[in-house]
Amino acid sequence: MTSVLVKDLTLKFGAVTVLDNLNIDIPEGEFLVLLGASGCGKSTLLNCIAGLLDPTDGEIHINDRNVTWEEPSGRGIGMVFQSYALYPQMTVEGNLSFGLKNARMPKAEIKERVDRAAEILQIEPLLHRKPAALSGGQRQRVAIGRALVRDVDVFLFDEPLSNLDAKLRADLRVEIKRLHHNLQNTMIYVTHDQVEAMTLADRIAIMKGGIIQQLDSPTEIYNRPRNKYVAGFIGSPEINFFEGRIENGVFATTGERFSLEGYEFQNNGHEGSAWLGIRPEHIVSGDAAKDLPVSARVTIDIVEPMGSDTLAWATLAGVPLRIRMDGQAAVSSGDEIHIGFDPSRASLFDKTSEERV
Repeated sequence: MTSVLVKDLTLKFGAVTVLDNLNIDIPEGEFLVLLGASGCGKSTLLNCIAGLLDPTDGEIHINDRNVTWEEPSGRGIGMVFQSYALYPQMTVEGNLSFGLKNARMPKAEIKERVDRAAEILQIEPLLHRKPAALSGGQRQRVAIGRALVRDVDVFLFDEPLSNLDAKLRADLRVEIKRLHHNLQNTMIYVTHDQVEAMTLADRIAIMKGGIIQQLDSPTEIYNRPRNKYVAGFIGSPEINFFEGRIENGVFATTGERFSLEGYEFQNNGHEGSAWLGIRPEHIVSGDAAKDLPVSARVTIDIVEPMGSDTLAWATLAGVPLRIRMDGQAAVSSGDEIHIGFDPSRASLFDKTSEERV
């Protein structure tokens, strides 16, 4: 069953097109992440689904009901914003129950819903505190709880973790994933953080300029990006790109020729100008690199130890090369090492269209 359907959605502010003919079909219970850089239209799309912005054209359906022109309160959604927006004079319990009291819900049901949300979010000991006595992570849990007590089918999250420090973001990310696992509600989540997107999503919609560049599973987006933009946006450290030409199953670039044996072309091969992308973690170093279809020797420029990983920088074919190694790798600046990669792990993009070939 379709939970949320976005059909031919366009939004314009004067002559500026912010969303351009978007189509998304979100099944019931899916966790969809809208991912992209600032200004790509992801929060605008979420606000259209929530009813906070009216589209110029197109339709929005929630649970098979056309809600395009309905008020936010009538759409059956719960929304969590980047700002906690809690009432400072009220306790946590008061913040959670405020909307339900305004809806004149019976006291017994209000208490049941508040207690259930507090239990799920593990904020039971905080119910009698005011927001000033809470940490940032606790405040965001309360904000999530305020949406949770409404007992809706669709939850919308607009960058809810952006104001938190790195550790709190990681902790709350796990809690949100656990919440989805337990509730099985449809969730639409906006972020610019690719780690949040990759770890939370069933599917990711990567946006740029009001257009969805790719809508797919995290694994498919990571391994088979549809275009050069998606390949460069996903992955940390960033993917390595080489500019060159594809000729007779070989990628030729400045002073180097890379065999494309094992690469899966989209349409029975491709000839002409192209980009080749290979992720730093797909580059093998040491003796094992000598047996790979693509192999070369490079000199290490800089080493960045990261604990679990080591990022080494070198130069290949005149291009800076990032190599992700094991955290215990014994490598230093000035070392000459063997590197290589399997072309089946690479991505090729047409030079003009920048689409995958």
